Amino acid sequence: MEQNKESGKVKYPFEKIQLEGVKNIIVIASGKGGVGKSTVAANLAVAMVRQGFNTAVVDADIFGPSIPKMFGIETAIPEVAAFGDKEVIFPVVKYGVKIISIGFFINRNQSVIWRGPMASKVLTQLLEQTDWGEIDYMFIDFPPGTSDIQLTTVQKLNLKGAIIVTTPQEISLNDARKAASMFRNPDLNVPIIGIIENMSWFTPEKHPDEVYYVFGKGGGLKLAKEFDTVLLGQIPLVLEIGEGAEKGLTVFSLKNATAIKTFDSIAEMIINKPE
Repeated sequence: MEQNKESGKVKYPFEKIQLEGVKNIIVIASGKGGVGKSTVAANLAVAMVRQGFNTAVVDADIFGPSIPKMFGIETAIPEVAAFGDKEVIFPVVKYGVKIISIGFFINRNQSVIWRGPMASKVLTQLLEQTDWGEIDYMFIDFPPGTSDIQLTTVQKLNLKGAIIVTTPQEISLNDARKAASMFRNPDLNVPIIGIIENMSWFTPEKHPDEVYYVFGKGGGLKLAKEFDTVLLGQIPLVLEIGEGAEKGLTVFSLKNATAIKTFDSIAEMIINKPE
């Protein structure tokens, strides 16, 4: 045990999970649901594959997993093999991304009724028992909020950093601030790689010169300045992105050049970000 001089509280050391072969682990977080966090995680992972990197996505939303839906693999069943007294899970692969989610192991209509510690334990098992191979970038799609799952992940993994997803709305920014503040807590101290602003504006398909700021303007940049980090990108509100996600299609399967360019640019910023 060690004493935290600032708070006077005793800090209990957490044994870190060593994911052999995984180089960079980045969590994708938001303070509230409905901001497109899972959509960002899925598309960002595919963008990394397009850059030539071995990439993985971990769906950490134990109570509402959505990554299988985003990738169109809801009925997939990961291969599980026994090696001695240990079971090893092999991730499902789609678009070149290695994917693991509790959604692969439960009925889609089944509610998960677990207390926080149980959910955290299950997530830890998924991380430790999965055969990841060589991974350059692993993205962990957090559930909304700042609960046991977030704390356990931050305490047990060696993270490269966190990306905060928000919309320009003030109500979304307020919740995103809470998520960002958690990472800046002295007891956790996780670097914030940057902010991604989703649903930044809307442009009608038949009127490409028109721009409507449906949810306000400048919120992502404001949040980035508050936490002394960068605005990684602004993703437009595009109907076909939402429709594509329902069908397991990423933006790279669609025709919106702006969205494709934005995700490619975000990936490049992450890759080139100084240590």
